[in-house]
Amino acid sequence: MPYVYAPGCALTDYKPHLAAKAHAFLCKTLGDMPLYDTCCRVPHTLADGTTVINTCPGCNRRYKEEHEGIDTLSLWEVLAESDSFPFPNYSGLRLAIHDACPTRTEPGVHAAIRTLLQKMNITVVEPEYTRENQRCCGDSAYPEKPIPEIYAQMKARADEMPAEEVCVYCVSCIKALATGGKTPRYLVDLLFHQPTDPRAGDDHSFYTQLWAYQAETKSE
Repeated sequence: MPYVYAPGCALTDYKPHLAAKAHAFLCKTLGDMPLYDTCCRVPHTLADGTTVINTCPGCNRRYKEEHEGIDTLSLWEVLAESDSFPFPNYSGLRLAIHDACPTRTEPGVHAAIRTLLQKMNITVVEPEYTRENQRCCGDSAYPEKPIPEIYAQMKARADEMPAEEVCVYCVSCIKALATGGKTPRYLVDLLFHQPTDPRAGDDHSFYTQLWAYQAETKSE
């Protein structure tokens, strides 16, 4: 079956060199495959029967629900089955975990992510609302709600996390959990032993507004 790797717009904006690293590993493991950098919101031009390996939870959902003739598989599910990926050892690092909204109906994704954390010797602390019962980080409330309400929702979700550091696997969740007051650890960063930077790749006025409001609120 032919594969392509779709890192997604968010990861490509956030840290394109990590998208390249993931692509290189997939090519080494599964054979050479194209890098598919077309946005998932655009009709695909792939041959029927192609499997799209994705990183973004939103892409995963759209490829499954809105694109005919192709299959989709998360990077997490591929890596969870790998015996050759050089998993770093975090020596029991304690992380809460926030599951992304588009994966609510994806128990295989939830299981794969926790397998990856286990392979990296990370201790997972589950919040009360997790997996299929998770609560949104607040990002999807824009633009329907005003900035103060979105900020309050992000802070409320962050406050539900049972640890100060939180594993996330969506770039928007990085920014939302950081806005809410926690320290996000993006799964791609963890896999390649990189720090997570909530402001990397940010060119969206939405988060500029949020962070300005957050700073103003804290100074009052």
